[in-house]
Amino acid sequence: MVPHLITALTGPINELEQRILESMPAIERWFRLEWMEHTPTFYSSVDVRNAGFKLAPVDTNLFPGGFNNLTPEMLPLAVQAAMAAIEKICPEAKNLLLIPEKHTRNTFYLTNVKRLVQIFHQAGLNVRLGTLDPEVKSPTTLALADGSELVVEPLVRHRGRLGLKDFDPCTILLNNDLSAGIPQVLQHLHEQYLLPPLHAGWAVRRKSNHFQHYEEVAKKFAKLLGMDPWLINPLFGRCGEVDFEQSTGLECVQTNVDTLLSKVRRKYKEYGITEKPFVVVKADNGTYGMGIMMVKDAKELAEISRRTRNKMSVIKDGQEVHEVIIQEGVPTYERINEAVAEPVVYMIDRYVVGGFYRVHAERGIDENLNAPGSSFVPLAFDHSQQLPRPGEKPGASAPNRFYMYGVIGRLAMLAASYELEATDPDAEVYE
Repeated sequence: MVPHLITALTGPINELEQRILESMPAIERWFRLEWMEHTPTFYSSVDVRNAGFKLAPVDTNLFPGGFNNLTPEMLPLAVQAAMAAIEKICPEAKNLLLIPEKHTRNTFYLTNVKRLVQIFHQAGLNVRLGTLDPEVKSPTTLALADGSELVVEPLVRHRGRLGLKDFDPCTILLNNDLSAGIPQVLQHLHEQYLLPPLHAGWAVRRKSNHFQHYEEVAKKFAKLLGMDPWLINPLFGRCGEVDFEQSTGLECVQTNVDTLLSKVRRKYKEYGITEKPFVVVKADNGTYGMGIMMVKDAKELAEISRRTRNKMSVIKDGQEVHEVIIQEGVPTYERINEAVAEPVVYMIDRYVVGGFYRVHAERGIDENLNAPGSSFVPLAFDHSQQLPRPGEKPGASAPNRFYMYGVIGRLAMLAASYELEATDPDAEVYE
């Protein structure tokens, strides 16, 4: 399935697709050399937007949910990647403790947890679920929509190790993004691998920091291909002291919006793009599509409604928003059955294991699709997940299009590796 691109501005993207396909050996070697220097994040998902004139990541999640949206055909690749990832960290691993989010009433999310259990079980591990919810005092059964069940158990901390009753894992996998802060029970673990590390959680991590590292990666990659990094890199700014509730600090946001729109207008002019640019103002941490607004003119910020201010002031787990990233808006011209769509690429270790389209029939090309009412269409592959088909006309082949998404996803994942290395509190500092 190749999504339908309704824009006439497919020139640069088709050109980019062609350049990426022609450079495949050089690209794969470049990634290989990068992975010799840097450690891939354990798993990740990347939201990609295809504007026809630009293809760029707009969000990188290091605690991805949504594994349930990958097709069964993608499972073998996910299992292989999981094996490779575990082997590097703890080759003798037998037990894996998976700690999910607390919102156990969300059956879609629980189906994702079930899929993760399946992947790691097939990778040869005993998998059990531990919960950070203090109200769970004994093993608790959760019913899933398909009639199956999951059992979550209270965590047991014994000195420096974390496990469950009669279960001592070598590896602990977090599928909880720590938006509400870092629980004490996860700190200072002894001889156990916690994946991803605590500083990958939203209590510490910032999107602006991630995109700063992505800019560095995009420049290196663009140099390799002899192209303009802007074609794969969303420009951004940040503001660190904002209070939407009290309407303070909004001058910083206005100034950044104005500056960014001017830069984007210049780029649009350079490429002959007639669209009206927009920027996205969003919480600098957090996920679930919360705390996001689209702005086409800085003046809009002078008169934002009470409803919008409320929406922008709090994100997941009731966390207040005081830092925002102002990001170049990348419209999406992809359509699945006439509904606006964007690809989401899933990775385990350094491997692309699949993906899907997030589709929203009621949203426009310049709106956030991660919102109630969205649905998911698996990226359909006949045979190969990742191998392109040489000789196909650009824009006409699903494997080629998906290979291109996979390259962008891996660039964002590499940026996340740079980011985690730079923010690692335990990293040794060499003078």
